[in-house]
Amino acid sequence: MLVVMKAQATPEEIQVVCDYIEHLGFRAHPLPGAQRTAIGITGNQGEVERGNLEELPGVAEVIRVSKPYKLASRDVKQEDTIVRFQGTDAAIGGHELAIIAGPCSIESREQAFAIAEQVAAGGAQFFRGGAYKPRTSPYAFQGLGLDALKIMAEIRDKFGLRIVTEALDNDTLELVAEWADVMQIGARNMQNFSLLKQAGRLRKPVLIKRGLSATLEEFLMAAEYVMSEGNYQVILCERGVRTFSDHARNTLDLSVVPAIKRVSHLPILVDPSHGTGRRDSVLPMARAAVACGADGIIVEVHHQPENALSDGPQSIYPAQFEKMMGEIEKIAPVVGRTLPRGIHVGVSAE
Repeated sequence: MLVVMKAQATPEEIQVVCDYIEHLGFRAHPLPGAQRTAIGITGNQGEVERGNLEELPGVAEVIRVSKPYKLASRDVKQEDTIVRFQGTDAAIGGHELAIIAGPCSIESREQAFAIAEQVAAGGAQFFRGGAYKPRTSPYAFQGLGLDALKIMAEIRDKFGLRIVTEALDNDTLELVAEWADVMQIGARNMQNFSLLKQAGRLRKPVLIKRGLSATLEEFLMAAEYVMSEGNYQVILCERGVRTFSDHARNTLDLSVVPAIKRVSHLPILVDPSHGTGRRDSVLPMARAAVACGADGIIVEVHHQPENALSDGPQSIYPAQFEKMMGEIEKIAPVVGRTLPRGIHVGVSAE
């Protein structure tokens, strides 16, 4: 169910409606928009009695939301969500493209700083790097853990880049929330529902990567788990799905971008590195991602990919990153976007 407030409804009237919903034993989710505030209702097993709700001061109407992903739906919030970061003009969503760049794994302080300096100079606003690595083989490099988080915190202080890194479980999620700016939930954990709920309780931006064979509805339901706990700062990421294709690591499903935009207000990024697994495919797919309406790119960059401890074949060189930025900067205005190229320096969702 969705309670739509009148445009002139006061904060006190909105609070009264939220309190009434909570009194009924349900959960209220106020989502302010440019023209109105909508209040989503979760926790109900069936339809909520509309009569008393519609009579409360400031209420315009009470409507039924048919989609299973209620809070992520445009039925609840028509305006696009923009995740902003305090102390900087960096944002994910809106008319400016967000660029997240860095190595697959933090291998050493020297390696991380060398890459961070180059992607910051190239115009990235966010730095990605793996502290905890989910690997197919238990014998492969698993990441530096807390030491990597501390290195990335130093990078934030020096270059003004916001930090995006993945958590594997509830224990690492707590550490990621403490040290990073965005908590990433990887493709393998997209349906780890206890992890998603915990991320929702931590009130920090969450980036959810699409599962290896997840449908659009399953993808949005993962976001719904986070939002149902009261955290509305959710960012989606298309990173390729598994198909019969043998010319790339995965099949980058760019058609999901406009499909998500049609039904959800959440921002969606594209990862052409994991989506293809091939260095020579990253730039073309990054161009295509911007052209189809993605809110930004998350890309793996390494200054010595031939020596990388993970995902070297899909990591682009810093010179290629600079070339990619120049290309998408030209495409962006065609689809009504801009590409900020300066360094953004110091989180909230609208």
